Amino acid sequence: MTPDTPRRAPLLRGLGLYGVLAVTFTLLCLPGEAHAQAWSLTTAQRQAFLQHYAPIILKRGNGDDGRHGYDWVTSFDFDQDGDFSNNKLHWKQVPQYVDGARAGTGAHAQWRIRPTLYTSLIEFMDGGSKNLVLIYHVYHALDKNAAGDYQLHDWERVEMLVKNVVGAPGSGESVAHAVVTQHKRNVVRRAGHVDLNFMQSSTGRHLLIWQAEWSDKLAAAHGQELRFVTDTSAFFAGRMASGGKAEAGVNNDGGRKNVHYAFVPEASAEAVTTFGAQALTYATADALASRYDNGKTITWPNVKRVTYELQDLADILPTHWQHGGYPTHWLSTGPVDFYLESALVNEAGQSEVSAGMQRFFPQTRDIENEDDREGYISKKWFVGTHELNDSASDFGGGGSNAFHDNAYASTVVDSRGQTRASASGHATSPGSFWWQHDYFVHSGFADSTDGVEQGFWLPGPWYLPENGGFDGRWNQLFDDRPGMESGAR
Repeated sequence: MTPDTPRRAPLLRGLGLYGVLAVTFTLLCLPGEAHAQAWSLTTAQRQAFLQHYAPIILKRGNGDDGRHGYDWVTSFDFDQDGDFSNNKLHWKQVPQYVDGARAGTGAHAQWRIRPTLYTSLIEFMDGGSKNLVLIYHVYHALDKNAAGDYQLHDWERVEMLVKNVVGAPGSGESVAHAVVTQHKRNVVRRAGHVDLNFMQSSTGRHLLIWQAEWSDKLAAAHGQELRFVTDTSAFFAGRMASGGKAEAGVNNDGGRKNVHYAFVPEASAEAVTTFGAQALTYATADALASRYDNGKTITWPNVKRVTYELQDLADILPTHWQHGGYPTHWLSTGPVDFYLESALVNEAGQSEVSAGMQRFFPQTRDIENEDDREGYISKKWFVGTHELNDSASDFGGGGSNAFHDNAYASTVVDSRGQTRASASGHATSPGSFWWQHDYFVHSGFADSTDGVEQGFWLPGPWYLPENGGFDGRWNQLFDDRPGMESGAR
């Protein structure tokens, strides 16, 4: 039973057969009613959409002075010990991994770096249209903050709203807008904007993103923040063909930024071929580690091109759970409560988090020194309550919690007149718990009104297959491939 069981009471009880038929006919004829035309993507199609739109990450590195490999994208369990609390400590040894591979010593040969973007796909009907929210989280095991301290985990994400889906990717759908994390800001670009550039190929349409290096050495873009690439795919094709400078224009910044790495989705064969990208294994580690300073401009033949794989945000959620061994990875402070309509299951259909009211712990545990980082389950973008910004700002601004707080308290209506509680039907949720399927879909337009964003809460049982919905935040789509190197088969 849910905390708000009465909302499930049959609405048509007592109407009789003709009354039921009349109401059903009326509902089917209502403008914008999603259920009359509801349909669902298959698991293979969901995987295909995430692969088709997976971004290409052009990254500036800071790999001199013995820090080669620091800027690689990685997976949470790169060190194969099942413990996230020592990720930062162990990542500082990644140069030893590279040097060991080069010298053939076998140092850290058991590691599986597996560059990974953690994903989720949210599928919903809006009127007669099938829409998707695609989320890609770029994971790094180490970051350096402005105070000069190292921090555990780095949380950056790319998000896209794809509209008018009709089947397989590339069948006429369009990207309405994209959002990138830029420190505490969520910078948006809508369809048609000059900053929204894709590499179009027969195996995907990949948003071009630039990422800063791991360190805070430069006063401008820094600390692994993401920016939209303002140059076209043709620009890079020309530079690569001529062996020209490896640079990228980025949003809200003059000039071009250096590029030392290109991270390319392994499932897009044409993109992999275009960049000449390789899987990162112990055998290739030395060749794929940049050793340049972030201020060094290089030519494209010197850019390290690395493939990455896709895994699921839902792979990590069970580690936050109160009964999921969270003390290994997370602290017992700042818990977040979610009411789960259904269990979180793995790819084999086995339950990993039970249904019902569940508590999750998001605060990072760092065996070296604690910091203020928090995991997926407490990120504002996880429930869609981030505030959109049109421009980047390197130091400060854009970090307001007003909309998120208003949403949790259910004190502000969305663009369709619904609060979080009225949209979900969970009247007791305000200020108490999140419903598993709470999600705010942004319109893509930034709103300067404090605590208000343009968009709408997904209503009621939107997530059910019979309503054409799928909440991929809580579902695992991609095979975990335990113990395998990225790209190995």
